[in-house]
Amino acid sequence: MSTVTTAIDIKKIRSQFPILDQEVNGKPLIYFDNAASSQTAKSVVDALVNFYEKDHANIHRGIHTLAERSTKAFEETRERVHQFINSAEADEIIFTKGTTESINLVAQAWGSKFLKSGDEILISHLEHHSNIVPWQLAAERTGAIIKVIPINEKGEILIEEYKKLLSTKTKLVAVNYISNSLGTINPVKEIIAEAIKVNATTLIDAAQAAPHIKIDVQELNCDFLALSSHKMYGPTGVGVLYGRREVLEATPPYQGGGEMIKDVSFSGTTFNDIPYKFEAGTPNIGGVIAFKSAMDFIDEIGHEAIQAYEHELLEYATDRLNQIPGFTPIGTAENKASVISFLIDNVHPYDLGQLLDVKGIAVRTGHHCTQPLMDFFEIDGTVRASFAVYNTKEEIDVFCESLQKIVERFS
Repeated sequence: MSTVTTAIDIKKIRSQFPILDQEVNGKPLIYFDNAASSQTAKSVVDALVNFYEKDHANIHRGIHTLAERSTKAFEETRERVHQFINSAEADEIIFTKGTTESINLVAQAWGSKFLKSGDEILISHLEHHSNIVPWQLAAERTGAIIKVIPINEKGEILIEEYKKLLSTKTKLVAVNYISNSLGTINPVKEIIAEAIKVNATTLIDAAQAAPHIKIDVQELNCDFLALSSHKMYGPTGVGVLYGRREVLEATPPYQGGGEMIKDVSFSGTTFNDIPYKFEAGTPNIGGVIAFKSAMDFIDEIGHEAIQAYEHELLEYATDRLNQIPGFTPIGTAENKASVISFLIDNVHPYDLGQLLDVKGIAVRTGHHCTQPLMDFFEIDGTVRASFAVYNTKEEIDVFCESLQKIVERFS
C-alpha cells in the first residue's frame, strides 16, 4: 500500500465545500456517498445564484440584454463540455436532465429508427438500471433481443465471452465506464473497438467516470456517451449526451416543442439542426450555466491528480477495512475507482448504514440500482463507501474505527 500522500491542497479543496463543515447527530459529517451524488462546489453555487440574481431570462429566443447574457453563458457551457470530453465540435453536445435521460433519449429516438425485430443489444452484468430498463422498453417496442455480457467473481467483464456474443446481429453495445456499485473500471476502448468490427453502435455510461478519470470521446471512438453534472460537483438536473454528428443527424427528435424546430405549420414541421433538435422546451438554464464552474473546478485540480489521490484513499481504506473481522469486499477488480462495496458478517447492510449515520458518516446501503448484479453475487445488497477528492485518510480512520465498534457490538 502507498504511504505517500499525493500533493494536493486538501484544505483548499475542502474550503470549496462548506456543507462538509457541519455536524450530523452531533458528529462531524463524513460524506462517503459520492457515487450517488457528490457535493456541490461553492463556485458552482455562486454561479447559480448569480444567474438567478442578475441574468435570469430564457435563452435563444430574446434580443434583450438579459436573454443575450443567458444565451451566451449557456452556450459557453456547451463549449466547455466539448473541451472537457474532447468532442469533435460543440454541436455534438446535447443537454439533458442527466445520464438517465440521455440513455432514454438514445433508446427511444435512435432505437425507434435503427432497431428492428431480431437485432441484438449487448449490455453488461454491471449496468445500472438506467442502462438496462430503457433497452428493455426498446426491445419490447421493436422486437430486439437483449444479451448480457458476463462478468467474473471479481466484478470484471469477461472480454473473450463478450467477443463471442458479437455478431452481425449486434446493433448496439451499451456499457458503463465505471461500475457505480463496485468501482470496476471497464476496458471501454477495447469494448468499443470490438463493437466497431461488427458495425455496432456504441453507448458509454460515463456517469461515474467523469469526475474521476479523463474522458476523450474521440480517442474512445464511441458513438454516444452520457454523463451527469451532480456526480461532478455540479448541480442536479443537468446531464450531457454526446453523440457523433453523423449519428445525431440520422436520429429523429426525442421530444417535440419549442427550440427543436425551424418551421411549424399544421401541415408539417421542419426540425432544427443539432444539438437543438434534441433540446425541446426551456432547459435547466441556471444549472447548465453553473455546470461550467464544476468542470473548471475539476480541471483546476487535474484528472491525473484527482485519480492518484483517490486511488490512495481506496488503497488506504481497503487496507484498513481488511483488518476488521467479518469484512467481505464485493467487487475486487484489478482496475478500480474509489468505491468499496462490502458486507460485515452477521450485520445487515441497512443496520450498518443507520448505525454509521448516528456517528455522522454517510454511506449508501442497498442494491444501488443494480439488482441483477446483486443477484449475480447472491446477495440482497451491500454497504458502499465511495470517496471523492475532498475526502481524507483521517475520515477513513474514523469510519473504520466506527465499523470496528459496531462489529464488536454485534459479536
